[in-house]
Amino acid sequence: MRGAMLCARRLGGLRARLGARQVSTSWSPVGAAFNVRPQGRRLDLFGERQGLFGVPTLRAPEGFRVAQERALRRTEQLVARACSLPPGPQTVLLFDELSDALCRVADLADFVRIAHPEAAFREAAEEACRSIGTAVEKLNTNVELYQSLQKLLADERLANSLDPETRRVAELFLFDFEISGIHLDNDKRRRAVDLNVKILDLSSTFLMGTNLPVKAEKHLLPERVWHHFEVAGDHVVVDGLRAEAPDDLVREAAYKIFLYPNAGQLKCLEELLSNRDLLAKLVGYESFSHRALQGTMARSPETVMQFLEKLSDKLSERTMKDFEMMRGMKMKLNPQNSELMPWDPPYYSSLIRAERSSVEPGAYGPFFSLGACMDGLDVLLGRLLGVSLRVQQPAPGEVWAQDVRKLAVVHESEGLLGYIYCDFFQRADKPHQDCHFTIRGGRVREDGSYQLPVVVLMLNLPQPSRDSPTLLTPGMMENLFHEMGHAMHSMLGRTRYQHVTGTRCPTDFAEVPSILMEYFAADYRVVQQFARHYQTGQSLPRSMVSRLCESKKVCAAADMQLQVFYAALDQLYHGPHPRGRCTTDVLRATQERFYGLPYVPGTAWQLRFSHLVGYGAKYYSYLMSRAVASMVWRECFLQDPFNRYASEAPFHRRLRKRPRVRLGSGRGELPRGLGVTAEAEARGQSRVEETRMGARFRRRDSRLS
Repeated sequence: MRGAMLCARRLGGLRARLGARQVSTSWSPVGAAFNVRPQGRRLDLFGERQGLFGVPTLRAPEGFRVAQERALRRTEQLVARACSLPPGPQTVLLFDELSDALCRVADLADFVRIAHPEAAFREAAEEACRSIGTAVEKLNTNVELYQSLQKLLADERLANSLDPETRRVAELFLFDFEISGIHLDNDKRRRAVDLNVKILDLSSTFLMGTNLPVKAEKHLLPERVWHHFEVAGDHVVVDGLRAEAPDDLVREAAYKIFLYPNAGQLKCLEELLSNRDLLAKLVGYESFSHRALQGTMARSPETVMQFLEKLSDKLSERTMKDFEMMRGMKMKLNPQNSELMPWDPPYYSSLIRAERSSVEPGAYGPFFSLGACMDGLDVLLGRLLGVSLRVQQPAPGEVWAQDVRKLAVVHESEGLLGYIYCDFFQRADKPHQDCHFTIRGGRVREDGSYQLPVVVLMLNLPQPSRDSPTLLTPGMMENLFHEMGHAMHSMLGRTRYQHVTGTRCPTDFAEVPSILMEYFAADYRVVQQFARHYQTGQSLPRSMVSRLCESKKVCAAADMQLQVFYAALDQLYHGPHPRGRCTTDVLRATQERFYGLPYVPGTAWQLRFSHLVGYGAKYYSYLMSRAVASMVWRECFLQDPFNRYASEAPFHRRLRKRPRVRLGSGRGELPRGLGVTAEAEARGQSRVEETRMGARFRRRDSRLS
C-alpha cells in the first residue's frame, strides 16, 4: 500500500509538469499512470541494477547461460530424486518442480528472444530456448523417469490415495510421455528427440520470417503511393498490409508485395509441416492434428472439421450479405473498380460501421485514452472480482524498454496475486502481434508459500504525443480487454501445481476468459463507466456508446467466416500427409471453399500465418472458445455485466467442496475465478509439439490483429 502511495505522489508531480497538455487529472492512479508520457528513469550511479524481471543473473545477456546451466543442474538433481524415491504423492510434486525449473528459464527466454530491443539479449535468449528445449525432449523419452510415474498410477492403491488434482496432474505428465514416444525402442526414441529439436528450430525460423518486411523497386508502383511506405533508395519497404488505408491502390500494393512468396519461408513451412507429420506418425498417430488434439475439448480433427463446416454453413448467407454491403460501398467510392478483393473487407466494413453509427471512427479516440481504458479495466475487475491494479515503479534494469509499466494485481482479501508487465507501445523491431506471455507460473512451493505468477501483455499502440496521451480506436480498446482477460486468467487460475496453472489449460478453453472480456468491452453499461474525454473529462455520450456497441455487429459474419477459413486451413495443413499439393495450392482451394473472396495469384498468405507455430492444428480454438464465451455471457452477464456472484460462482462451488486456503498456507488448492474451474481443466491438458513437461515454447495466448 505504501508503494502505491509513493507511486501516486510521483504521478502527481508528473501531471503538474504536464499541465500544458491539458490532460484531465481526474483519473485513478492506474489511469493517470498510463496517460502520462514516460519521463525516463533517473540515473543512479550508486544503486544496483536488477536483472530482467528482477532476476539477478539477467543483468546482461551472458546471464541466460548462467540461468540455463543452473536450471539443467537442478533438473539432474530432481530427476535423480524422482527415480530413487518410492512412488507416491511426492513423485508428482517432484515432476512439477522439475517442470517449473525448466519453465522459469524457457518461458522468460521465449519472451526476451522475441521482444527485447537489444540483439545480444535476443540471441542469448534464443540459445537458452534451444538448450532447454533439447533437454525437455530428452526428458520426455527418459524411460526411468517415465517408470517412476507409471508405477504410481499403475498401483491401484497408490493411485486411489491421491487427491483428484494430484492424480489428474500425474495423468497429464504421463500423457506427455506417451505422445512423445516413450513406448518406442531406443533408436526411435532418439529419432523422436531429433525431430522435436528440428521442429523447434524450424518453428523459430518460420516465426521470425512472418514479420520480415519486403522491399520492392519503386518504379513498379505509381509514384503517388510511395509516401505510404518507407522509402529506401530505389525501393519501398512494405512491413504490413495497410488494411485500413483509404486508397484502394495502397491496400492492393501492400497486399501483393507483403504476401509475395519468399522461397526460403515457403521451404521452411513445408519442412515444418512435414516434420510434424513424421513425428506424429512415429509416435503412433494418423496425423499431427490427431496428436495435437489429444486432451482438448474437441478431441479429434474430425470433430473440429464438423464444427467448422456447420459453422460455415450457418454463416454463409449472412457472410454473402456482408460482402454485398461492402461491394455496394466500394461501388459508391470507386465505381471503376468495384470488385471486392481480399484486401478490401477491413476498410469497407469499418466505413459501413461508421455510416451505420453516424459517427466518424476517429471521434471515439479522445474518449478512449489508454488511461481511461485502464481505469475502466480497474473498475470492472474490482466490481466483478474484487481485484485492483496498482502501478509499481520498476527497479533499474528490471524492464527492457523505458515505457514498460509494471502492475501489481491485488485481491481485496487474498492480497497480492501476481504481476503484469505492460509492454504496450510500438518500437522498432517489435512484433506486430498483440500477445500474452507467461513468464512464471503460480504454484505452491515446498515451504508452503505461493509462487506468484508473472506475465507480460504486449500490444502495439502508438506512442503518446506531446499534446495528448495514447488514444485508442474501438478495436484497440477491445484488444486491450482481450489480452487483459488472459492476464486475469493467469492471476486467478491458481493451482497447487504450475503444470496446470492459469492459461495452462486445454488450448480450446484458454481463449474463453479473453473472449469473454470482449463482451464486456462491447457492452454500453461497461463502456459508459470509463469512456471520458482526456481533456475535459466529459463522458462519452450514451448515444455514441450505444451506436458503437451496435456497430460491432455489422459485418460480424464476414469477420467470423475469415476465422473459419484460417482454422480450416490450419487443419488441412496438419492433416494426413503427403498432401500431394503445395501449401499455396491448399490455401487457394480452402479460400474458395470457406471464404468466398478470390485467391490472388502470386501471393502466399500462409507464410505470414504466425499462429501455425503456437496454435498448430488448434487455431479453431478461437471459434470454439467464442461459442463457450457467448454461452457464459448470456447465462451470467447479459442482464447485469457487473454480476459479482456470477463471476465468482465457480469459486463459491469449490469452497463447498474443500476448505479455503489463504495465500501462504501451503495446504490444499487455492481458489481461482473468472469461470475457470478444476472441472474444466480435468477435461484434459493440451500441448503443442514444442511443449513438453510444461516448458511452454511457441504457445501463444494471442490473436491476429
